[in-house]
Amino acid sequence: MTNPVRFCFGLHLHQPVGNFDSVFRDHLDSVYAPLLNGLEDGGTWPVTIHVSGPLLDWLETHASHWVDRLGAHVAEGRIELLAAGHDEPILVALSGDDRVEQVTRHRERLQRRFGADVRGLWLTERVWESDLPRDLSRAGIDFVVVDDRHLRVAGVPLDALHRPWVTEYDGHVVTVLAIDQRLRYLVPFRPVEELEQHFGQLRDNDHLLAVLADDGEKFGGWPGTAKWVWQDGWFGSFSASLQRLRDANSVVLSTMADAILALPPRGPVYLPSASYHEMERWALPPVQARRLARLEEAPLLSEAGADDEALLRGSHWRNFFTRYPESNRLHKVMQHLSRACRAAGDPAEVRHHIGRAQCNDAYWHGVFGGIYLPFLRAALWRELALAAGRMLSGQPLRVESIDIDRDGQDEVLVTSRGLVAVVTPHRGGGIEVLLDLATGVNLADTMTRHEEAYHPVESTSGLDESPMDDLAPEGTPSIHDLESTLETRPPLDVVPRALLVDRFLASRHVAAALVTGHQESLREIATERLLHTIDSGSGVITVTCTGSGFRKAIGFRDDNSIVVEWRWEPAGQSDGDAVFTTELSLAAEVQLDGDWTERIEYPIETVAKSESGFDRTLQGNAVVLCWPASAGAARLAIRR
Repeated sequence: MTNPVRFCFGLHLHQPVGNFDSVFRDHLDSVYAPLLNGLEDGGTWPVTIHVSGPLLDWLETHASHWVDRLGAHVAEGRIELLAAGHDEPILVALSGDDRVEQVTRHRERLQRRFGADVRGLWLTERVWESDLPRDLSRAGIDFVVVDDRHLRVAGVPLDALHRPWVTEYDGHVVTVLAIDQRLRYLVPFRPVEELEQHFGQLRDNDHLLAVLADDGEKFGGWPGTAKWVWQDGWFGSFSASLQRLRDANSVVLSTMADAILALPPRGPVYLPSASYHEMERWALPPVQARRLARLEEAPLLSEAGADDEALLRGSHWRNFFTRYPESNRLHKVMQHLSRACRAAGDPAEVRHHIGRAQCNDAYWHGVFGGIYLPFLRAALWRELALAAGRMLSGQPLRVESIDIDRDGQDEVLVTSRGLVAVVTPHRGGGIEVLLDLATGVNLADTMTRHEEAYHPVESTSGLDESPMDDLAPEGTPSIHDLESTLETRPPLDVVPRALLVDRFLASRHVAAALVTGHQESLREIATERLLHTIDSGSGVITVTCTGSGFRKAIGFRDDNSIVVEWRWEPAGQSDGDAVFTTELSLAAEVQLDGDWTERIEYPIETVAKSESGFDRTLQGNAVVLCWPASAGAARLAIRR
């Protein structure tokens, strides 16, 4: 008789740092409470659950009864817990020490709260790099779940995916469990009969293991799923189906740890850098993402089969740092403060705030808003401000030249007890970070209006098709299946947004066109590589940037005010209607004093994809100050 398929049913529950309290509450009511009810009513045990640190923090404060119920099932062996980085970071985006600290902190939290020695890991966004086994092993992790795609791109054939594998780095070994992609798209979006057929196919082919570990928010939090899963009775049918399969000895529910004990792993296997299929596509620049979509639709690929399909890939997750300067600034300032914290002896309170600033959601963008959501970015900048405020308390103005954003060119980092500022001379001397430590606001934290693959430059058909597109229409669509199109292309920016983005324009009327993104500059200073010098005086640090008859002096004062003075050679700046402008993209209000002749303001709005379609989001306010180009000089004071 054929052995039953061991089914490991895993759920990842998470809400990001900075999300609204109402969102936490809505998901408690529509997802987390119904899930426990459904598992209890259906006897769907054992099940594997990961609760992220930010969500667990909120639940402990606002719904401790839910945590107590979870703990009771853990104590009885009905729920197996998975760890992760406590604050739900992308682990590969952290230093080795930070990875170990994040995972260790989460394991210790689960031990204190639930008495569980957790040895398995939920890998956030399933972002893998080859050196992770070393740091996971150092943090006490024995096994990790990844997409089956990770093994397929390593050359593992389809018929070898349904069992554990081992991988290693520098002698540190961890076991790898592959998430069945088919299950990821069947549960909970398709009728349970299709799930039963899939289990039957696995059993007929002597596959002994089926692993599902995916977002619990699919069970009521994604659009349309609350009705399908709970009101229309999908979860009840799912539990009943599993019971029938268990009674027939076709399927047995298993913890992941028990599955590894029962099924000796193969190996070693060496996994390349990978994430799930959609993430790799989202990380591509728009033009390449559209090209990949066309390749995926090609008849040759559809005939090639799943083994060949896995070899057609998108980009590395870290490419989001290239795609979005906003993500890179946040990430590199976080890394800088983390290194400074360790050098200062790792004060616990500072470490806590840096850890929270590592929460992944605001660093990238896919089908969820991610980095386009101002409140998520603002929350992480606020955590960094709290960390910096404690480390810089009582310190005077300081300055250093350092390649903080790792682009091969030095920036100028200015710090004091009241601010952290980053000036980029090689991008026209703009201020790309101006973190006010008193309020926790990065005044430069706005979002550039980037081109995205789903913008209507050309047909975007197929950009979000899933492996389930050939199925019958019964069921409810996944987010990846929801079709949304824009009729018109939103405005795009010529250069990344910052404070003090300087231009020479043909007239003030051209300056007013900045809102449309269609203006043409006589000279775009932000694209120029300026030389810089630094002068330190009594209570003031001046960063002077020069190039081709242009000089810009930015004075940072110990009262946290900034005074900027420009000088340029009027000759060669076109005719008498030409204007010199500086644009400040502001996340909060500031006081501006100066001798400009015209001030233009407009809202900075982005149009980006979200789980519900497209969101028009106010990112901040742009202030454009104009002087006649013939004047040859300008002055501005900035005060909070």
